[in-house]
Parts: sequence; C-alpha cells; structure tokens
Amino acid sequence: MALHLSGTLKTWDAATYKADVLLDGDTGNFLAGVPVARNIAAAEMTAGRSVALVLWDPTNITDALVYAVWTP
Repeated sequence: MALHLSGTLKTWDAATYKADVLLDGDTGNFLAGVPVARNIAAAEMTAGRSVALVLWDPTNITDALVYAVWTP
C-alpha cells in the first residue's frame, strides 16, 4: 500500500526532473534524487516550497514520486 507524505523542497534539478526533499517532522535527513511528476512546471519547483510525495513501497525509501507543490 502506498504511503503519502509531505515535506519541503530543498533542491531541484530541471535537467533530470529530480528533487531533494526534507520530510515534515525530520530534523535534517532528506530524500535525495526523488523523481518529480512531469505535469509540474519547472518554474514551480523553488526551494522552500511544500511538496507532497508518495512512496509506492513504504519499505523502499527510493521508490518515491513528488506529485504536488504549493506555498504554505
């Protein structure tokens, strides 16, 4: 079963469409190289914005996808 999480965008790579995300409630560890849904415009991906992501397999932290971005 998929697990939906929220976090803060730390970095964004427009060439690879991948992001580094600090999960809400975490104190410094972040997920690196998380794929981002291609329907999100690159201009929306600025550091500090909130993101929603899904872990398709909660036992595999590398199996994630950012699917939404917003300003809190």
